[in-house]
Amino acid sequence: MTPLGALDDVVARLGPLAVRDAPLGARTTYRVGGTAALLVEARRVEDLERLASALDGAEVPILVVGRGSNLLVADRGFDGVAVVLAGAFESIDPMVGLADGTVSVRAGGAVALPVLARRCADQGLTGLEWGVGIPGSVGGAVRMNAGGHGDDTASSLLRAEVVNLRDAIASERTPSSLGLSYRHSNLAPDEVVVAATFVVARGDPAAARERVADVVRWRREHQPGGPNCGSVFQNPPDDHAARLIEAAGAKGRRHGTATVSDKHANFIQADRDGSADDVAALIDEVRDLVAEDSGVTLRTEVVFVGFGGCR
Repeated sequence: MTPLGALDDVVARLGPLAVRDAPLGARTTYRVGGTAALLVEARRVEDLERLASALDGAEVPILVVGRGSNLLVADRGFDGVAVVLAGAFESIDPMVGLADGTVSVRAGGAVALPVLARRCADQGLTGLEWGVGIPGSVGGAVRMNAGGHGDDTASSLLRAEVVNLRDAIASERTPSSLGLSYRHSNLAPDEVVVAATFVVARGDPAAARERVADVVRWRREHQPGGPNCGSVFQNPPDDHAARLIEAAGAKGRRHGTATVSDKHANFIQADRDGSADDVAALIDEVRDLVAEDSGVTLRTEVVFVGFGGCR
């Protein structure tokens, strides 16, 4: 539990930038879960500098929130500082031609990945079409090395601009220095991706838009809508989590207000106005069933916030 005095000190230093007891679960794609003890919306670099100054010496946990597509916030909430990027961090810079004939595009950390994918496709720039199916932000995509349809962030990332929220020190990170692997980076909880630059290739706009449309069609046909976080579990080597879940008889399983999707077994859906704790309990049940049935212990793509302990 974060000492109340520590939060009071941070609030006093931040002034109107800080919002107490702000809805946090509602900012996730699950749309369930509790509040953040403190929420800060940073609209420019100066806001991050001010936050770092306010946090100086304070033992307060930090959570960087993108579009919440891989977060599950406990019903009890998060007793730290949640940081959201907006404003200047939502911009996409003009494309820059590179010497080898490719093009670089720099996007702020708060830019929605589907927006970037469509913007590139409309200009005939290829390589990010897969991103239209990822309901996350550019910053979140770098943090999790998001991917789909045989591609991922690492394959086109040139560099990321990262700010440490404890000291406001900015650094430029390459894919290798980020340690990108399957759904993983070495970014710390108190580091935020404020921008990323990708390399894309020149192509035909009509063909690029059609590839975007193909991704959208595939997802509508094979994945459920409603409150969910996409794939709950990482695919183990040479297998698929959905196959293991279905083989264990967990497809369609319900716990309280949470259900394993009948359409795709690696999706867990929350009822509207449901409980994040029910979702977490069902995730644990599914993992246990798969381990008992196949001997494989699935790892989650979900980031659990406010639950305590190890998951």
